[in-house]
Amino acid sequence: MRPPRGDAPSLRGLASGGPVDTPPPPETLHPALWRAHQLGRPGAAVLASGYPELDAQLPGGGWPAGALTELLLPHPGVGELRLLAPVLAALQHQQRCVMCFDPPAAPCAWALRALGIDLQRLVVVQARGAGRHGVPKGRARALLPAADVLWALEQALKSGHVGAVLAWLPARLPVEALRRLQLAAQSHAGPAFLLRDAQMRSQPSAAPLRLLLTSAGPDLLRLTLLKRRGPPPAQPLVLALPAVLSPTALARALQPAGSADRAADLPGAGAAMPAAARRAGVR
Repeated sequence: MRPPRGDAPSLRGLASGGPVDTPPPPETLHPALWRAHQLGRPGAAVLASGYPELDAQLPGGGWPAGALTELLLPHPGVGELRLLAPVLAALQHQQRCVMCFDPPAAPCAWALRALGIDLQRLVVVQARGAGRHGVPKGRARALLPAADVLWALEQALKSGHVGAVLAWLPARLPVEALRRLQLAAQSHAGPAFLLRDAQMRSQPSAAPLRLLLTSAGPDLLRLTLLKRRGPPPAQPLVLALPAVLSPTALARALQPAGSADRAADLPGAGAAMPAAARRAGVR
């Protein structure tokens, strides 16, 4: 069989020692392709996280839009809202709203304002019947998915009218549900954050980006990138979060264990302590 006519010039050039066209690098053929030592290119836009050292580790240099980002937590309140506050506030400045689905506790208005969150552009969606008449509480609530919340989350992602989505999802979430959410997120022109229990780190997930969040100390957050489009990082990343502790509380938190008790045994230490600290049990 004769070779295609288009291949003939390249073969003749190779035989005569002339210049040969170099094929383009494979990673330039499609956004979904990348080399093993490179960070993948995002399929859609990205948004700066507000932490340059984190952006340097994220494909494209920020939180991905049009895709799920899974944040795995040992418990709520490890610093996840302070981590996400910069991108949420930036989206609200663009006149876009932020939706929170089934948060584990009622949002604190003054704390959100301190982080730059506009309460007028914040929508909180709770499972039907939440509260004293609501869905199972305690461990049962953490395990059982609420069908109405999953439906509302999927519709919000498909709508294309939401700036950012935060959803606290249970542990026992069907794999098919995650796939449906990832497909819906492809129609979403913003980040979609799923917050789940850290025990799910060994379970498969359709989310292209997965991070494990743990405390690294007062106002410090350790991030371990479990999954990204690119090679795994050499070590976890530690970020300094916006401070929420007063200088006195921060100094107390930084003291080694037992040092407060030893200081209280010194003569006159009790008189120097504020009355509130003594009432709190510091002796």
